Amino acid sequence: MKVVISAATTGEWMPTFLDVNELYTNKSKRLKLLFHQSGVGMLAAAISITRMVYEEKPDLIIQAGIAGTFDKKMHLGKVVTVNNEILGDTGVEEEGKWKDLFDLKLEKSSYHPFEKRKLPNQYLKEYNLLKLSEVSSITVNEITTNKERIDQLIKKYEPGIESMEGAALHYVCREMNVPFIQIRSISNYVGERDKTKWKMKEAIENLNQTLLKYVDRLYKIK
Repeated sequence: MKVVISAATTGEWMPTFLDVNELYTNKSKRLKLLFHQSGVGMLAAAISITRMVYEEKPDLIIQAGIAGTFDKKMHLGKVVTVNNEILGDTGVEEEGKWKDLFDLKLEKSSYHPFEKRKLPNQYLKEYNLLKLSEVSSITVNEITTNKERIDQLIKKYEPGIESMEGAALHYVCREMNVPFIQIRSISNYVGERDKTKWKMKEAIENLNQTLLKYVDRLYKIK
């Protein structure tokens, strides 16, 4: 089984790479593990993941990364998986209201790869091996900091978290029929720009501990 762990930056998966490099990337005949850096943002991630799929033909892609959460009750450092992705800033703001592609009738709400305006992970039931909490996510090219904008997004989409690459993974993999799972660790609350209040180190540590557990679990059952 060929598995690719992909992240926007190498720092998000480097601890896992250092721990499993010798076993799963060189010696195992049952599980071949590759590491992939997609770059930051939807555009870079979409192109990079598409190229990687054509070149490597993976059996599973694990997108790993940190994320901000809209849920003030969610503990920083918590690791979750994404069930539905939503395009969070593709559209227009008119008269104080946010209108996305579907509101503008530029895209049909259930035209593939979308389902009811979302990009769901149809493989999640099979590949949520660690039974991680499932959350919805929005993907944005501009990190959300404005309070009014945050309120708009919460009211319209009820997202759990926000990232900059998740929708690219869901879009590409749904179009190309590649099994995938997105695993995110919460580093901050959306809108909080005082980075002394972030838990970046803890989020990356927890993310990689989860990745190691996930790979070991995958090795045992596949």
